[in-house]
Amino acid sequence: MMKMNDLIHIRRAFHQIPELGFNEFKTQQLLLDTISNMEQTRLQIKTWKTAVFVRVEGRQDYTIAYRADMDGLPITEETGYSFASKHEGAMHACGHDFHMTIALGLLDHFASHEPECHLLFIFQPAEEGPGGAKPIIEADVLGAWQPDEIYALHIDPNLPVGSIATKPGLLFANTSELFIDFQGKGGHAAYPHTANDMVVACAHFVTQVQTVVARNIDPLDSAVVTLGVIAGGTKQNVIAATARLEGTIRTLSMASMEVVKSRLEAIAAGIEASFACKIAIDYGSNYCEVYNDPELAEAFVAFSKTRKGITFVEAEEAMTGEDFGYFLKQYPGVMFWLGVDSPYGLHDSRLQPSEEAIGIAIEHMVAFLSAKKPR
Repeated sequence: MMKMNDLIHIRRAFHQIPELGFNEFKTQQLLLDTISNMEQTRLQIKTWKTAVFVRVEGRQDYTIAYRADMDGLPITEETGYSFASKHEGAMHACGHDFHMTIALGLLDHFASHEPECHLLFIFQPAEEGPGGAKPIIEADVLGAWQPDEIYALHIDPNLPVGSIATKPGLLFANTSELFIDFQGKGGHAAYPHTANDMVVACAHFVTQVQTVVARNIDPLDSAVVTLGVIAGGTKQNVIAATARLEGTIRTLSMASMEVVKSRLEAIAAGIEASFACKIAIDYGSNYCEVYNDPELAEAFVAFSKTRKGITFVEAEEAMTGEDFGYFLKQYPGVMFWLGVDSPYGLHDSRLQPSEEAIGIAIEHMVAFLSAKKPR
């Protein structure tokens, strides 16, 4: 059985080798090596690309899945940790090193303690992009290992250690990446009439986008369009032939997502006509909402409220994106926040979650899964 020191060692080992989506080769090998040291009697293991799936045989023919994401982010770490990332320009800045470690702790327990139901552990790549959940479902790589329910957690730096938060129904938003390329005609700054300036076209587009949420979305719904990158031009006296915007769309309803995209495309068409240019929009990775099964969420909340040492917090809907939503479209389940009490937030180069939360999460989920009966 793994002890807390073992779990911390594993977490720190993961933390040093963050890898981007579908390139989690070292991470996959570390997972397989760790799993190979567990009791194997009731374990079955599959791999697909960089994913790892482990089935634990239970007493009843009912399967409960538990998902942990694997990938890091393209962020240069600034934690000052002695076990900081060894991969330049990459970091576990979203807590996936915690997620995997907690899942391994659960797996280790049930490898030597027969569960009531079959358990399926899904170590999923590419959550940060381009998305690993949807390809796993579409490729039907689980085969006969289809879960009847599914659960996952996400660390929350804003909650104190010992806290758990979730809610029935909508938890996280629908999200879409946004990449917009403008193509015009470059030229000399002294002869603007011979060129077609994409910095100006891009600026007009950015200004008009600010009306989309304010004037096209029901005020009782919620949506966000953020343009985080703007780039254009090469030199101060050269009129820019191209420009590029990068951003994100987040909505609480799929209907609002469709409205936002429709309006962006209409604005782009207007800018094309006004500035005689070409605009290409790429929505990149799209994640659907995370919608917790009401019945299962209520049961998880009720259980959590009875646990000594756990403080339950009623979560609010968030504009966070998570591709666990694709699993929840396929299988009923629940995602919840785990408090880790970091002074820095998710996707921050200084994120420092408390390792004390690892043991708390494992103990809580061992108790929950041990008590779980088929629905």
